[in-house]
Amino acid sequence: MGTTRTTQIFFASTLYGAATLAAALDSGCFEPADRRLLLVSNNAPIPETTAPLDEMPGFERLRGRFDEVLSWNEAIEPLHPSGWTPRPDDVPMWERYLRVLWGLGDDRIELALESIQVSPALAVAQLFPDARLDVYADGLMSYGPTRNKIDPLVGERVRRLLHLDLVPGLKPLLLAEFGAEPRLVPAEAFTKVVEELAEDAGGTPRPEGHEGESSVTGGSAGHDSAGGEAPALLLGQYLAALDILTPDEEETLHLRMVRGAVALGHRRLVFKPHPVAPAAWSSALEREAERLGAELTVLEEPLLAEVLYQEVRPGLVVGCFSTALLTASTFYGIPVAKIGTAPLLDRLTPYQNSNRVPLTIVDALLPDLEEGAAGAAGQADEELSGLVRAVGFAMQPQIRSDLRKAAESYLAAHLSPRTWRYFKRRRLTVLGLPGGIPVPRHAAVRRVARRVRRLKRAALG
Repeated sequence: MGTTRTTQIFFASTLYGAATLAAALDSGCFEPADRRLLLVSNNAPIPETTAPLDEMPGFERLRGRFDEVLSWNEAIEPLHPSGWTPRPDDVPMWERYLRVLWGLGDDRIELALESIQVSPALAVAQLFPDARLDVYADGLMSYGPTRNKIDPLVGERVRRLLHLDLVPGLKPLLLAEFGAEPRLVPAEAFTKVVEELAEDAGGTPRPEGHEGESSVTGGSAGHDSAGGEAPALLLGQYLAALDILTPDEEETLHLRMVRGAVALGHRRLVFKPHPVAPAAWSSALEREAERLGAELTVLEEPLLAEVLYQEVRPGLVVGCFSTALLTASTFYGIPVAKIGTAPLLDRLTPYQNSNRVPLTIVDALLPDLEEGAAGAAGQADEELSGLVRAVGFAMQPQIRSDLRKAAESYLAAHLSPRTWRYFKRRRLTVLGLPGGIPVPRHAAVRRVARRVRRLKRAALG
């Protein structure tokens, strides 16, 4: 009787995710297997109008790590990857279908997935109910709590959380409720993969006169490797698409990036827009840069920011709360600056919005561009760890009830005018945490309050 074959399926919807998986493979994070398949998903609202990651510049450098590249979109069409999960009764049928479609036979399946709170990664996990799961982290979001309650039939199969050490010393909260073991993907392996991707980015536009080396790891402030002025790289995130800002507000934020970078002495700017951001934004930035006596180059290729660190060799990276700010500072030694984080902390809704922890980390660690500051990200310490745990509990008190004492301790010791921006008084009140409004405990007061609520509901009804 033959030995059962093991097939590992690696799921990715972004080039950043595929690069992280490649680095994990190169550094021995996965045991040997008979087959390794890369399952690619295009989660764009209209996938037909956006290139999948396996058609992006540089992907061919990663392809050789896998025996085959598969398309999740093709497997489930006409269903959309982000909007579909299987009905429980249909799981056996779907698993049989996929085993035939992908030639899996009776293979033992091991899955490496993006964060499994939502589809499509959640759907893939559900369709292989006996598969062992590893989850690899989606940038700074790994430091926040799991944003949805996950079925234990899925969550308890997760063995490890693979993540880059973006904030050394800070421990991820993601999936810790299931005992998932955090495992670092070495930074050296990731930057080496980025070097490979950069080899296919030779056509990257550069500011005039910028002829720096394209494959040198590590950043330098002020000048590039050819001795010219190193440009400032401005990162667009398209927060309007997430309903965090209005389009006009986000365009204004980008204009503030230009003004702040010029105020720091940069006369050569590179803007990396989000792939689906309006083209008109780039035109407005070019006009503003020209008005200020600076030159701005807009990058149109969908390249990773980390590839640009290799190719453009910036002297400064500016952004709101992009993960790329931390890779710039931690992995490449490039000076960074935040902009616009404080107002967003107040406006981000609901409180449990999964962008809250990335926004909190960037706001707490990075210098502020509009205060004329730029430099390295601050170091994680016990206060930052306490802040993240407190915010994590306030975001997901049911999923991470074990963090209540940590939240109480942090708030009792550190709540101040500087740290209030990370919390909402109403949220602290509802959760009975320090900083909340004291709630009367007298039984008669509670009875009156209940009666008032009943009368109000009756009047509205």
